[in-house]
Amino acid sequence: MPQLKELLVEELQDLLHAENQLTAALPKMAEAAHAPKLKEAFEKHLQQTQNHVQRLQQAFSLLGEKAQPKPCKAMMGLVEEGKETIEEGEEKEPLAADLALITAAQKVEHYEISGYTSVRALARQIGMFEVADLLSHTLGEEESADYLLCAIGKPLMQEAALEDMGADVNLENVPQSQDSRRKKAAVR
Repeated sequence: MPQLKELLVEELQDLLHAENQLTAALPKMAEAAHAPKLKEAFEKHLQQTQNHVQRLQQAFSLLGEKAQPKPCKAMMGLVEEGKETIEEGEEKEPLAADLALITAAQKVEHYEISGYTSVRALARQIGMFEVADLLSHTLGEEESADYLLCAIGKPLMQEAALEDMGADVNLENVPQSQDSRRKKAAVR
């Protein structure tokens, strides 16, 4: 087997093991999440992750290779870190626990983004464009998941900062002011 194809297959095996680990870890993260939007994001990404496994299996088929996972030590470490985050979160305030979950999840997303960026480049280089397209689709979902985690985390961080200053505010339940309603009505 040519060296680039061999490298591609090895990296896909690594990603297959990583994605399989995540299908077991994401339900635990969803259960540990306090914020409804975060819980929903973990549940949605579980469904996507199951699709990622299917796409990886398709990629192996297109390459004429067996979908044999290779232990991904990096993901094993990230998943273990996520378990610790869940356990430690039981002793934290809900906002801090959720922010810690987001941090753990973003570490996973960044690992996956780098992995899928690399395998997509390898697939393109050896002319396996159908494989590259499958990997591009997954890469886009990983990037979207990272973006969503940022979007969920920002108001939680702001709320935690306000709480640290002694304010009692929940940014998800703040009623609109009369001025902002008037401005929206004027725009219509």
